[in-house]
Amino acid sequence: MKGESAFVDALRLLATDPAARGLVDDAAVLELGVADGPQALVLTHDVMVEGVHFLSSQDPADVAWKLVACNLSDLAAKGARPLGVLLGHMLGVDDERFLMGLAEVLARYDVPLLGGDTVSGGPPRTLGLTAIGRAAHRPVPSRAGARIGDVLYVTGMLGAAMLGFEALRDETGADSTAYRRPVPRIEEGVALAPLVTAMMDVSDGLLLDAWRLAEASFVSLAIQSAAVPIATPEDRRLAALTWGDDYELLFTLPASVMPPMAATRIGSVEPRGFAPLFLDGEPIVNEEGLGYRHG
Repeated sequence: MKGESAFVDALRLLATDPAARGLVDDAAVLELGVADGPQALVLTHDVMVEGVHFLSSQDPADVAWKLVACNLSDLAAKGARPLGVLLGHMLGVDDERFLMGLAEVLARYDVPLLGGDTVSGGPPRTLGLTAIGRAAHRPVPSRAGARIGDVLYVTGMLGAAMLGFEALRDETGADSTAYRRPVPRIEEGVALAPLVTAMMDVSDGLLLDAWRLAEASFVSLAIQSAAVPIATPEDRRLAALTWGDDYELLFTLPASVMPPMAATRIGSVEPRGFAPLFLDGEPIVNEEGLGYRHG
């Protein structure tokens, strides 16, 4: 067994509960029957590794912020409001700064810390967080619902995190906020949940995440690259579409429905052809190079 894809495929044989959604989504959805109407718990867990997901030189306060924010982004893609988080923390230097950033992000999004665990180890350090949310809308959005004739949208601009990473890495003094402290689109996700046919967040690169949405929905997505809003110079457009860490929302709507907030139409949902993704009319038949993948 080699690489992330092979390992996840093996895990699917164990993740047979319907709440796991076949491990093709970013979160598990546990349906609950309650007196005031149907509710669902949405659970997600992300791990960040020093030197892979954050620079060793980064302020631990920013690392704490990003660890929480990337998990809240997964909740946002399910139209879920956060209920709390569980932290897995590897002790290290400047833990005080980590706690400071953790307090900031939890206060910013009004999310309680419910528990977790601490360990010694590293370097490199490994940090994990489980986020728990509540989704009131049914069905809870997934990657798998896009329908032929739908329109593909994305919120915000892509590539800002890439520029922020480069500024931080190269110590240029340019603004690195988008990379250090991403903003999960919670309110946008809640507003979109009753309308979308499919939705996910853009964490590993727009093209790779679009590929995943197309595969889960068994459709083809046709994207016009010039329509995608980018924060980078034009000659770096392709890099902006493949870099990731933007945590915007990628979603499909019926053609008759307009998004209730600012979002950009970047493509359409087509019948499944021989490729899940078409970029400017050209088929993409291999996901290699479309975004960030482990292993």
